[in-house]
Amino acid sequence: MNSMRRGILAFFGSLVLSRPSPSRAASQPPAFAASRSSYKPRHVLCFLGKDNGLAALLQSARAAIAQFDHGFTADEDGSQNEPDDRMVRSFNICWDRVNPDAYEEADEDAVATHGCVLYMLSPPMTAETAVATSAKVLMFVQYMLDHGAVAVKGETSGVAHGVRRWKELCAQGRSAADSDDLLALAKTCRLAFARRPIGDDAEGMASVGNHLVGLPDVLVTFVRKDEQQPSTNDEQLEIAALIDEIGDQMAHEGIAAAVAARHATLSDDTRYDEDEYKFNPFGVVTIRDKKL
Repeated sequence: MNSMRRGILAFFGSLVLSRPSPSRAASQPPAFAASRSSYKPRHVLCFLGKDNGLAALLQSARAAIAQFDHGFTADEDGSQNEPDDRMVRSFNICWDRVNPDAYEEADEDAVATHGCVLYMLSPPMTAETAVATSAKVLMFVQYMLDHGAVAVKGETSGVAHGVRRWKELCAQGRSAADSDDLLALAKTCRLAFARRPIGDDAEGMASVGNHLVGLPDVLVTFVRKDEQQPSTNDEQLEIAALIDEIGDQMAHEGIAAAVAARHATLSDDTRYDEDEYKFNPFGVVTIRDKKL
């Protein structure tokens, strides 16, 4: 059993079955999010492989399932042993725009020349199991990239990273698990699987996918100096940085404390229907009228 898997499974046991010891309290979340819905989120992953490579990808997926979690399932009906001409446009929309090195030309080429598509689903999650499950999903991604996958996209939030960036995130997760640092592990999983900023100037910009680590999403409405001009890339990155900062604060201090400190509001997620994968059962924290 590799060190990341061993660390995550041990951490999962401590989260669910016991109280944290004083020496580990600093790495534990103050409280789990209260669900505002009966819906339980899950990961949906899209793996691209080489020509006529679906059988090999399925074999790799079954090996990963045996190693990491028997609750993972393959959507064989939705998968296909041929290219999907929608993938280039889909990945172009979904590439992470926050990290400057999120993807490379080689990743775009791999998407353009892919030969098969495999969809995988994680087990449904609660707030208590979200980080541990997402950490297993990160390990699953690493395994698949090492065994035939040429590109990966998180369908739940609509985010994609290039191979180098995925492996960097996996290494960060492994380091956090080895150090028994749940907060660092949760942040790594959030950066891997949540997308931000999504939206527009009129309605504001938000995260999508924080429910995959058991947190509400964050919506920021804003006021610019010149309302006649659309928001710039730098302004959108400023919004993304604020979303990440609030995500860190919720994980460290607890959701109620972060909401109070930011003079924000927590409400139900009305952006998506309750049966959609993007729906956040833990709600949406809204920051209004930030000045850019």
